[in-house]
Amino acid sequence: MKRRTFLKYTSTSILFPSIVASLNASEYTTVEKQLFPTNFFTNAFEVEEKKILDNKDEVEENINESISANSSEEITNTVKVEKKIKKELLNGDAFIEEKYIQEFISVREKLKLVQRHIGYGNFNILGFDDMLKIVKSSSNINDFTKEELSFFEFLFYYNPSYHGFFGERISQNITETINKNDVVKIPHTGHYLFKGEAEHTYSKMCEDIGSSLTLTSGVRSIVKQTKLFLDKLDSVDGNLSIASKSLAPPAYTYHTISDFDVGKKGFGYANFTSRFALTQEFIKMRKLKYIDMRYTINNKDGVRYEPWHVKII
Repeated sequence: MKRRTFLKYTSTSILFPSIVASLNASEYTTVEKQLFPTNFFTNAFEVEEKKILDNKDEVEENINESISANSSEEITNTVKVEKKIKKELLNGDAFIEEKYIQEFISVREKLKLVQRHIGYGNFNILGFDDMLKIVKSSSNINDFTKEELSFFEFLFYYNPSYHGFFGERISQNITETINKNDVVKIPHTGHYLFKGEAEHTYSKMCEDIGSSLTLTSGVRSIVKQTKLFLDKLDSVDGNLSIASKSLAPPAYTYHTISDFDVGKKGFGYANFTSRFALTQEFIKMRKLKYIDMRYTINNKDGVRYEPWHVKII
């Protein structure tokens, strides 16, 4: 991520309350955790956003006045930046503030190291407490700092409805784990599925659709979803609004309890784009009565169209 492009000038820029900075790694070793004070964000967002929305016409007028007061040759970089900032305020996109970039970078890097340490497949079902133990016992990975843990917890407990994601909270506690006895690893994929309905559904889909169908993402722990969400944030310069349209925040993914993604073998990244909807595999999927699509076009959760995401029914 380029530091200079990690924007914060929006009506809903994310703020950190100082209280979470006092947490340390040892406090995460028990199951009982205090929920993040989401009402803090309610107040922070609503007050500032109301100012912008109530004065939208005035803001737009100020932008035009700034430009008209200067000839095209005389518009300075400052005016251009001001125009950009004000338009972002009107758009209402939410970004992580620039002063937290270091925590963003360091947490993401440590998760990469943990994944490399235990392997891709094992990382898919790794719990938060076990992750901390791995980091503590590894000579190649530094312990998480208080600030990094605060950032990690923020990503889990904040309320994403402020930037347009309206999905259901699936996980209530950051320390929730996936029981290894409840999952099965699917050969040649590196992914797990929950035993029972999910495993049975995928097996039946392969029979009905054919060997060209493959599992592209199965069970995801909170740790795995956090890494994916950070990677997505990195690709969109820290824009929470955009990131959550294509990847659910850590506490909101159905991959922790049932759902999975499928694709066409050899189709690569295109399996995670609307191009998948043009494949024979998807056409056959739509004829199956025992599955459904989680994120349809214009779904109520505010997520992009995901034809590859199988909803267990």
